[in-house]
Amino acid sequence: MAYHPKSEFLRVMFERGFVADCTDYQALDEALIKGVVPAYIGYDATAASLHVGHLMNIMVLRWLQKTGHKPITLMGGGTTKVGDPSFRADERPLLTPEKIDANIAGMGRVFAKYLAYGDGPTDAIMLNNAEWLDQLNYLDFLRDIGRHFSVNRMLSFESVKSRLDREQSLSFLEFNYMILQAYDFLELNRRYGCLLQMGGSDQWGNIVNGIDLTRRVIDKEIYGLTTPLLTTSDGRKMGKSANGAVWLNEQMLSPWEFWQFWRNTTDADVGRFLKIFTELPVGECDRLGALQGSEINEAKIILANLATALLHGEEAAKAAEATAREVFEKGGIGEDLPTVKIAPAEVADGLGIVQLLVRAGLAGSGKDAKRLIAEGGAKLNDEVIFDAGLRIGAGELAEPVKLTAGKKRHALVVLE
Repeated sequence: MAYHPKSEFLRVMFERGFVADCTDYQALDEALIKGVVPAYIGYDATAASLHVGHLMNIMVLRWLQKTGHKPITLMGGGTTKVGDPSFRADERPLLTPEKIDANIAGMGRVFAKYLAYGDGPTDAIMLNNAEWLDQLNYLDFLRDIGRHFSVNRMLSFESVKSRLDREQSLSFLEFNYMILQAYDFLELNRRYGCLLQMGGSDQWGNIVNGIDLTRRVIDKEIYGLTTPLLTTSDGRKMGKSANGAVWLNEQMLSPWEFWQFWRNTTDADVGRFLKIFTELPVGECDRLGALQGSEINEAKIILANLATALLHGEEAAKAAEATAREVFEKGGIGEDLPTVKIAPAEVADGLGIVQLLVRAGLAGSGKDAKRLIAEGGAKLNDEVIFDAGLRIGAGELAEPVKLTAGKKRHALVVLE
């Protein structure tokens, strides 16, 4: 990309690797220089927490605010009732209004860690698109908004085309999603002067639709900016760990486990992840990312500490690092490890080690646990377990027991 931005926000986006595409770099750059630009990212309320896969775009909103502009977090209380079909093989399960509201509350707690909300010119605001979508009259909407959409063009968007090319059903309900998201952008421009929609590169078609609709209905110029699909250096989608999604709400994933996720970053990803997920100066990110051998491990600890401090606070990051050093360097039992509590009645006749490994989240199933033991990858208090039939009784649990899978995943087992 040959464009050299003048505005601080776009400069940061380019330097730190946040940019995939933009509808008009120069016009957006000029708007950012001219004054405060309100910009939004939409989040459908499909789970009780955001996860690491959302974190890149949350950092985009944080940088937007840090460079003097106004972030809008748009919660999809309305669009979640339909479900985004983008690049999915099947229809999303429909959620009740009560579940959607509960999910929005859980997601809101995460945003509050990264953004400053309030009434000032650059303070973030949180909106819910149910505010306008729930009030729509179907016939009026078809006549006033639907007439601006070409079905031929909608079918050409990659998110829809890929589904149809695989001969997978796309319901009329889902087909409406891109119209509703386009309408969101129009309403946000009308109500809040929003000039920019941002999102992952898979949202390009939806963003362009909103820009076209706004131009046709109220003749306003607005813009779109997308971030790249983030994958690890070995090609895996960012945001998944061996135990599933890396949640951002501490009720669903402890600060220690979140810290550990970053500590386990592949060597080749360290510099890039420091630029995206921390606020460390770019030059320092490059220096740390270029370290070799055992030195790269200290860079991973810096990444884990900074990413954890942003979400959970500096104390949680320090506690996680202290636990890690105790567990890895001294062979001790860190107090901050994920803990499985066992009722005394459960160990009256002994509790199987296979079951314990699954309960602790160190194996996905009994079969996985047995394979782990057979390969010598399971440990009890730092001693390799050879017997998959081993049973743990109340006597062994008089003191907390440390379970280990591989080199880096640990849990404590304690009696309630």
